[in-house]
Amino acid sequence: MARAIWSGAINFGLVTVPVELYSATEDHTVHFRQFERGTSDRIRYKRVNERTGEEVAYEDIVKGYDLGDGDYVLVEQEELDQIAPGRSRSIDIESFVDLGEIDPLYFQKSYWLAPTKEEFGRAYGLLRQAMADTNKAGIARFVMRGKEHIAAVRAGDGVLVLDTLLFAEDVRNPAKELKKLPEKAEPRGRELEMAVALVDSMADDWRPDDYHDQYNERVLKLIDDKKAGRTVTVEDEPAEPTKVVDLFEALSRSVERRKGSGGKDGSAAPKKSRKAAEPDLSELSKSELDKMARELDIKGRSKLNRADLEKAIRDARPARSRKRAS
Repeated sequence: MARAIWSGAINFGLVTVPVELYSATEDHTVHFRQFERGTSDRIRYKRVNERTGEEVAYEDIVKGYDLGDGDYVLVEQEELDQIAPGRSRSIDIESFVDLGEIDPLYFQKSYWLAPTKEEFGRAYGLLRQAMADTNKAGIARFVMRGKEHIAAVRAGDGVLVLDTLLFAEDVRNPAKELKKLPEKAEPRGRELEMAVALVDSMADDWRPDDYHDQYNERVLKLIDDKKAGRTVTVEDEPAEPTKVVDLFEALSRSVERRKGSGGKDGSAAPKKSRKAAEPDLSELSKSELDKMARELDIKGRSKLNRADLEKAIRDARPARSRKRAS
């Protein structure tokens, strides 16, 4: 069971609700150690004086703010502690805004808020339901780990969710950061109509459980294959970019392909093999194979490469047919 990383109270108007804060996400990235090639020697990092080359003790290190041209202002940690915001114990909601007005660019990290005791559940539930009914988010300030945060408190599935937000000064201006902003190109003929039709044909419900970190899973499979001495399978190269002259044709073919499927998610209609009524797997995209594997309930499908996925689908088809016949 997770531990609360912060405790305090939500304040909105004259209502105060004691709450605890829990991290809603975790990192599943595969982490590596560093070794010198050809040896089993670990690579270590040391804090070294660049002039003398000698290691410096942590307590002898001070921070320096770069003024440019090699000039620095040195600051002691004690000085930073003296001006840091105190360990605030309140999430003060200053206003409520429409949730849709917050650009996703500003969302940083998500947390769950829970009442500290059962007796506070009524006020907690009232706030959650009010925000759910109005689709509003409470914009608040609070201090955690010596840093002030701006946050959006919103209604989640049976629980309040707190999303820390970036400050306006943290968000870059694309006009200043990009070499050149993309020029606004007017669609030719029916290009926009076809693009909208393609988007509509691919419309689906949001199901987060359908999406996994496939690269992370491939890294784990790579490690497992190397450990077992198996051959490492190389993934397919990405598709070539569509040329401007072929754009309308590519859109038209995409729409027709989606229409032929008849499925809710608009997956492409696979071509039929001459020898059987089943689709030719070699002509399907990886996403189409993933969808078929999901429909066949193939276990561990997210970890399979294209070749293994095709084989698993072929093996699963007769089994499903026999099951239906019985």
